[in-house]
Amino acid sequence: MSTSVWDTWLAQRAEQRRGRGTVRTDPVLRSGDAPLLDLASNDYLGLAADPRVVTAAHEALERYGASATASRLVTGTLPVHHDLESALCALTGQPSALVFSTGYAANLGALTALSGQGAQILLDAHAHASLHDAARMSRMPHDTFAHNDPAALEVALRARRGYRVVVAVESIYSVLGDRAPLADLVEVCGSHDALLVVDEAHGIGVAGDGRGLLFELGLVGTPNVVVTATLSKSLGSQGGAVLGTGPIRDHLLNTARPFIFDTGLAPAAAGAALAAAQIVAADESLAASVRTNAATISEICGIRASAGAVQSIPMPTPDAAVAACLELRDRGVLVGCFRPPSVPDGVSRLRVTARADLPSVDVAEAAHLVAEIACHHRGAAA
Repeated sequence: MSTSVWDTWLAQRAEQRRGRGTVRTDPVLRSGDAPLLDLASNDYLGLAADPRVVTAAHEALERYGASATASRLVTGTLPVHHDLESALCALTGQPSALVFSTGYAANLGALTALSGQGAQILLDAHAHASLHDAARMSRMPHDTFAHNDPAALEVALRARRGYRVVVAVESIYSVLGDRAPLADLVEVCGSHDALLVVDEAHGIGVAGDGRGLLFELGLVGTPNVVVTATLSKSLGSQGGAVLGTGPIRDHLLNTARPFIFDTGLAPAAAGAALAAAQIVAADESLAASVRTNAATISEICGIRASAGAVQSIPMPTPDAAVAACLELRDRGVLVGCFRPPSVPDGVSRLRVTARADLPSVDVAEAAHLVAEIACHHRGAAA
């Protein structure tokens, strides 16, 4: 049997991944094996298994069924969707919200629907892949500006006078863990009448007593600022949202293709996220616990503390990062791994996530083990 051009191409790409040390797998970790201490997932507040959140998911499942069954513009909008949007507004202080099926879809919807003819898009160089994909899918001119550099943004906006410009950043970046200089970015965008889209995926649940970095900095209600968020990290569920003014919501509902042509968020996920948002709004100690455990991890591992839940430890090569992850898994600690091309600066890292629901003694013990094994594999790669 002859080999097709596609077989050859797939084999070549697989060999390239092996040579670069970037082969990825999808291991099943929830089996009958011994339990692992989870310092890898995005469940920052431990709400994915919280009985209140799980119960809310069950109740929504029993009341509405397993699926929304259609686009929200047909028959897919359920009371739980509107309740969730209200809870997200109460949590973040934003006046209006529109829920999407994923955070990725929320970013795609926001940038493609808010740009359009006569617009241009500027992205922070370290912005999430979904924002870069959204810029490409908008079919509008787009470019990047230097990471966390308001002066560079000022220059880029000055060169685009006469255009509607959408600027997209994250509030807290997941790889380097640094905070965006949001106050300065808001000021620069305001002076050029640019729309600033802030992805709070890693800010909600951690910054501003869990309400996000915009809330912490007193920037909620700032004109020309739109927020995107995920429901799958601190809120322990699934889905995404865009938050802003009523006219923004109305425009997205009518024009955002990832909203219009997608089935509505599953009722169980919506119910779970609703309960989680209410829990975070009522309990500031959750965000404080994340920050405390994050500080413990960074101090023991000898790295600069991240502004978010994820603490990243630089590793010399992709192979060293993978080897350290596998050894830690064998020793009962689950950590993640950043490798090119997923990292904006090309540096492989161990991804160690602080969790609000883990006892401080367990976090400290695990952090010592992470530091030991990371050191060993850095030395082995030298």
